[in-house]
Amino acid sequence: MGRNRRLKKRLWRLRNNPLRRHDDIVEARIVLVMWAVIVLGGALAGLVTFHAADEVFAAQRTERHTVQAVLLTDTPPANSTPGGARGLIKAKVRRTTADGTRRTGSALVDTGQKAGSKVEVWVDSAGSFTIEPPSSKEATLESAALGLTATLAFAGLAFGTGAVARYRLDRRRIDSWDREWQLVGPSWGRKTL
Repeated sequence: MGRNRRLKKRLWRLRNNPLRRHDDIVEARIVLVMWAVIVLGGALAGLVTFHAADEVFAAQRTERHTVQAVLLTDTPPANSTPGGARGLIKAKVRRTTADGTRRTGSALVDTGQKAGSKVEVWVDSAGSFTIEPPSSKEATLESAALGLTATLAFAGLAFGTGAVARYRLDRRRIDSWDREWQLVGPSWGRKTL
């Protein structure tokens, strides 16, 4: 019995009510659609973004590999580099490709090394210097962060659209009330016989 009463109380807006205005029904539907879009669309946007980012990171892990290179400049000691990621710093390096071509460029190398020392650097499938791809765990965390960001952005867009629709509905109600008051208001100042 109590469960049936609670259900009736929650669904009171769906009853036939002589005081219910058409705008109230429209507003209830706007809110319902807005939340459905936020929940379903936000989840879909987050999942699609997560899987797309994860595929990109997996492709980076398969196409990038390490090669030996020669350091062309000295790198400063670890304690003198401000905020270097894992003790890495950008430095000039040179490597020789399989066909004997020498390529020079900048790559991230360990700090505290002398010019002429051999270092391992990351290159992509085209042979260009690049950074180390994220590990599987790092890629999952970054993909999850991107998915969450996409979910929140989509939810914010849907919520903002719903808020604009409700604002316009409120403006329409206020204009309607103003027109009705223009008709009724003057008669309130007179005495009735």
